[in-house]
Amino acid sequence: MSRILVIAEHDGRHLQQSTARCLNCARQIDAAGADVVVFAAADSPVPAEAAQLAGVKRVLLVAQTTGGSLAAVLAPQIVALAAGYDCILAPSTTFGRDLMPRVAALLGAGQVSDIMAVVGPRSFKRPIYAGNAIITVEVPEGQAVIGTVRSASFKPVESGAGAPVETISVSAEIPAHTRFIELQSGSSDRPDLQSARLVLSGGRGLGSAENFNKLFALADRMGAAVGASRAAVDAGFVPNEMQVGQTGKIIAPDFYLAFGISGAIQHITGIKDAGTIVAINKDAEAPIFEVADIGLVGDLFATIEEIRKQLG
Repeated sequence: MSRILVIAEHDGRHLQQSTARCLNCARQIDAAGADVVVFAAADSPVPAEAAQLAGVKRVLLVAQTTGGSLAAVLAPQIVALAAGYDCILAPSTTFGRDLMPRVAALLGAGQVSDIMAVVGPRSFKRPIYAGNAIITVEVPEGQAVIGTVRSASFKPVESGAGAPVETISVSAEIPAHTRFIELQSGSSDRPDLQSARLVLSGGRGLGSAENFNKLFALADRMGAAVGASRAAVDAGFVPNEMQVGQTGKIIAPDFYLAFGISGAIQHITGIKDAGTIVAINKDAEAPIFEVADIGLVGDLFATIEEIRKQLG
């Protein structure tokens, strides 16, 4: 039996779905489930939300007096909790990728990144070479498993019976060289890109930031999230947070529509777990057609307009 600790990802108000997916991985390591630690304000609603997830043994609230989830601040506190656990997991998101290497370094342990399948309590599969190969990694006995979980590879757990919430304190030296100032973020009524069931994504083929507005309008009609290829981001058409791929967001929607995306391997890595992939590109030789379930060789703007008409 493994003692597992899952680090909750949240925005201060709501738990991110990546935590529910991480719990699925934890339950595959040990069916008994895991503890979830929430670093948040004492009056945060997040611990109560985490307590409702299946597979949660208990929720540990470590009250924070400053805003933000800074890796430099959280890592020493996680290390202070680590002695009671055989396995510490966090989502392989921007949050987890920033945090867990620090935890591993402070513990003097190796890290298993992007866990995509559980082979055994100490054995995992993960992608390498931009997803072109899958390897099995074995963590030595006597060493804690420190890992990030590839959210797209695990479905979120369902609601559970409700777990107890405990407020605890940890004794850790918090570095003074890093401090939280403020968080600035854009607001959108569209679904979150990493948890959306339907995603429309645009590439360099859209040609400009103005043309992306056509994709935004269609997405709003369909209730979809909007993503982009790295080429579109590098061209300045859309902001960085919309990038899908190996160096962006790895997603697993039920339905993914790619407009004007050629299909570089780095982009394919980010969408290969999607249920159905539809590609629209004027280049019949575009690599994305090799992985698409449905492909249309044609003008993407005409296609966007036709879909809009069909929606009424």
